[in-house]
Amino acid sequence: MGKLSKKVAQRRKRHLRVRRKVDGSPQRPRLSVFKSSRHISAQVINDWESTTLVSASTLENDITEGLESTSNIEAAKAVGRAIGKRAMEAGIKAVVFDRGGWPMHGRIRALADAARETGLEL
Repeated sequence: MGKLSKKVAQRRKRHLRVRRKVDGSPQRPRLSVFKSSRHISAQVINDWESTTLVSASTLENDITEGLESTSNIEAAKAVGRAIGKRAMEAGIKAVVFDRGGWPMHGRIRALADAARETGLEL
């Protein structure tokens, strides 16, 4: 197995630091975000039972319908609206936000803001 690049190692370190503080309970599950160069995904997780309650991703056709790209801010907003809507339908009104070690700007902020617009409390 090869060495990790410095950039990837630093992000993993930041993610572990965030995860030490953020814990998803049944009352307030964790909204975890992952992004790659081509896609973005989010899932609401109950860490006490290790279960995913709802999820959304740009890999789903109904979310990416009408989008030019799956790797831009518009795609992140679509995923944020979808995860917020699905969480509200599942009876989840408040979550703790796990940004996955990524800086809170760009696609990550767009996803969080779109989830807030649906009524989800972050």
